[in-house]
Amino acid sequence: MIDERDSGAERLESPAEPTRIDPRLLEILVCPLTKTTLEYDNARQELISRSARLAYPIRDGIPIMLPEEARQID
Repeated sequence: MIDERDSGAERLESPAEPTRIDPRLLEILVCPLTKTTLEYDNARQELISRSARLAYPIRDGIPIMLPEEARQID
């Protein structure tokens, strides 16, 4: 039997670098609930809607503008 620890099966994953969002895209995107502008949080990879108190995630450079995918913010 092969021991996975000795077979090189372990992979070192480097942390993903934040994806930058095109400023032109930010100009046209709005919160789907309130239709207000969004703030870009590069560190958390989210688009923030202060009026809806939601943070929409950005996955693989794609904003996920679904309220059910957003997290509540205070």
